[in-house]
Formats: sequence, C-alpha cells, structure tokens
Amino acid sequence: MGMSEDEVRLLLNQRRIEHRDLDDSIAALLGGTHIDQLQLARLKRQKLRLKDEIAALEDRLIPDIIA
Repeated sequence: MGMSEDEVRLLLNQRRIEHRDLDDSIAALLGGTHIDQLQLARLKRQKLRLKDEIAALEDRLIPDIIA
C-alpha cells in the first residue's frame, strides 16, 4: 500500500533537512585542519543518495499528465 500525499510531503521535508545537515557536516569537515578523505567520500555518497530519494519523492507528488 502506498503512502498518502501528506506522508510523502512529511518524508520529503525530513529528507531535505537531512540533506542540508550533510551539507553542514561536509563544510565542517572541509574547514578542519585534517580532512578525512574516507569520511568525506561517505558523506558525499550519502548526500547523493538523499538527493535521488528527494527527486523520487518529488516525482510522486507531481500528477501524471496524459498528453
């Protein structure tokens, strides 16, 4: 069974917050004196996964238009 539109919107909002938090984490990591390249790569991969999930959730909210 699928999620309601409100549930999709809530999840979308949560994922956007997580995405912004990852931006902050990446910026903090890059601002330090020692950059952990492995941790940086993991954060960037996680951010990309969230971006894909956000796009998929946004697609669920756009109604299908038959041309």
